[in-house]
Amino acid sequence: MTASPLTHHQDRLTFGIKTTPMRVSYQDILRVWQEADALPEIADAWLWDHLLPVAGPKDGQILEGWTLLSALAAQTRRLRLGLLVTSNRIRPPAVLGKIATTVDVISQGRLIMGLGVGGTHQPPDAGGVTGENPALAEYDAYGLTLVPPAEGIARLAETVTILKRMWTEEVFDFQGQFTTLKGNRNEPKPVQRPGPPLLIGGWGSRTLRLVAEHADIWNIPGPPHNTLDYITQRSSVLDAHCAALGRDPRTITRSVQYIVSYDDPAGDRKAILDLVAAGITHIVLSLRSPYPPHVAQWLVEEIIAPVRAEYDGL
Repeated sequence: MTASPLTHHQDRLTFGIKTTPMRVSYQDILRVWQEADALPEIADAWLWDHLLPVAGPKDGQILEGWTLLSALAAQTRRLRLGLLVTSNRIRPPAVLGKIATTVDVISQGRLIMGLGVGGTHQPPDAGGVTGENPALAEYDAYGLTLVPPAEGIARLAETVTILKRMWTEEVFDFQGQFTTLKGNRNEPKPVQRPGPPLLIGGWGSRTLRLVAEHADIWNIPGPPHNTLDYITQRSSVLDAHCAALGRDPRTITRSVQYIVSYDDPAGDRKAILDLVAAGITHIVLSLRSPYPPHVAQWLVEEIIAPVRAEYDGL
């Protein structure tokens, strides 16, 4: 298992940013990433993996995640980067492995491989959330198919196996429940050996079992999507899976996405400190568009530096 790039020690606190590419231009996203790239307080930067807007008017512009990530990888130098998270339902596993390898090469070894189940008939990790499945319209529009939750988990496990083999073996065949590969070769290999670190996003018990088995990093959406109590409870479930497998749970970085308000940094700081007190050591600050000028520097001054100062003083 690759050592997590986000925490060399369990008590280290790190921050990332996420630019949700919905109703925002490539130039604006690039501006924020290049600003963040010059700020060592920001460890990593993230995109998402949707093809249509998931909120508001349906006619807003969206850029495809891995294509955009490749462009940003070529124009940054320091930031770790990835998709939070890649939908496992959009690309065949081996094609995804080749795409991810290419981005790791372009970025000179900065990719974090973020993965999630993707669209299912019912959200496998709903966390009590009800309502219309947001993936339905998107998948219908792009000719993609939803699958039952159990199948989505099984497909994700298969993808993880395929990725790891592509990154470490010269040539191999694979016969799985959903994928057959004959004579797969993947050259060049990723810069990172034995491959990019693996982040798995989700909060259902079956997903958390996969995290315990395979992941370096676990990510879950924070408030308001999931309450602090729910995140803490899910973290305990992950600990239990680790105990059953004989894995030290401290080897998995706990990561949360938190949507920044812009107009209430004090409230953001308090919410983030509550998450940190609950054992979260990696905070991804998700930015709503439009992005204010110098937003990355604002994050450092108003959120990251004060939170880290208080954390260090505990």
